[in-house]
Amino acid sequence: MSDIKQQIRTFVVDNFMIGDDPASLSDSDSFTRSHVLDSTGFLELVSFLEKEFGVEVGDNELTPENLDSLDNLARFLSRKGVVA
Repeated sequence: MSDIKQQIRTFVVDNFMIGDDPASLSDSDSFTRSHVLDSTGFLELVSFLEKEFGVEVGDNELTPENLDSLDNLARFLSRKGVVA
């Protein structure tokens, strides 16, 4: 699972944390509460997940429980059959 988290972390840091310390983002930090992603950012993240991991994210899956942290994303992708 750590490879998946690292891929997502790299994407988030490279695209949304310009000038911020990447080490400040822990695996359990909420992207919204930490002001890392906004609604447009989540759409970009979903697009990345679909392309990078070959999954389809349905409208009903666009929830904080699935997408709002590295930990949540790793669990979500695991349920979708993505393995590290």
